[in-house]
Amino acid sequence: MHPSEVLFQGKRQPLLLAACDHYAGSEKLMRKSIALQQELGPLFDITFDCEDGASAGNEETHAHMIAGLLASDENQFNRIGVRVHDVDSPFFARDVEIICAAAARLAYIAVPKVGGVQDAMLAIDLINLHARRAGRDNLPVHILIETHGALRDAYAIAALPQVECLSFGIMDFVSAHYGAIPAAAMRTPGQFTHPLVVRAKLEVAAACHAHGKVPSHNVTTDVRDSAVVANDAQRATAEFGYTRMWSIHPDQIKPIIKAFTPRLSEVNEASNILNEALRANWGPIAQNGRLHDRASYRYYWTVLQRAKLAGLGLPEAAAALLNALPTSTTEN
Repeated sequence: MHPSEVLFQGKRQPLLLAACDHYAGSEKLMRKSIALQQELGPLFDITFDCEDGASAGNEETHAHMIAGLLASDENQFNRIGVRVHDVDSPFFARDVEIICAAAARLAYIAVPKVGGVQDAMLAIDLINLHARRAGRDNLPVHILIETHGALRDAYAIAALPQVECLSFGIMDFVSAHYGAIPAAAMRTPGQFTHPLVVRAKLEVAAACHAHGKVPSHNVTTDVRDSAVVANDAQRATAEFGYTRMWSIHPDQIKPIIKAFTPRLSEVNEASNILNEALRANWGPIAQNGRLHDRASYRYYWTVLQRAKLAGLGLPEAAAALLNALPTSTTEN
């Protein structure tokens, strides 16, 4: 049996997305981001920004420009999403209507500043209304956790079937405390040590993993020092369980991808363990004096999937496992 069948036994596998979510607000930066994605391949996603990208009075024109880029030949991989205005904004509904006209080529819609699960559900209902008119069902939705209410309802929001990712918005979250959290908590090292911020990050990550969704870590505001970005990304994944992170500058993309990509030694270990498990018909095995069973097999299967998603060169045996089709697929 294929690993995805035997290890999850009919349960939905955890969702996986590219490790880097790169935000671009202006048309110039959007086109540069597209060019970089064309060069590197779909190793990172791009999020076009209606919320902060549009100048005052130019919101509708900005949204139309984004829809045009989504529908163009420049969008080679269909891995571009859009952040719309928040649900309480007078521009939210029109954003959704305009952007969803290009729903066939849209990777996801990101909704900021929801006040809780009810806001998320209302947003999804409107997105579905317009996406279905464009022939798209179940368009993935990313929810930004930036408010007290959204954090309170993080588990319920992550449980919504159409929600693919929760993104932690640290700057709005800190600002929502009106000075009770110092500004230093928006950046390193404070963002990893202040108790209220640490609690929020862990709640978001835990909610996502409880429901098989993707937790996306907040931005690093230092755009000049790649070492800071790399350190933040490493801590986000190793200490807080995040599998994705925002980028706001092209120079941040590669350090983020590198930090979230499994090391080759771990990929080789995963390949060896899974292939031995396959030979044992997925029963328990002992390798290098350590017992492995289906619990650890699920972990190592995810390691291989993440490595493939990041474009890492895989051992032949690992590639064969990943590229084999599940039985249910081959029978259709």
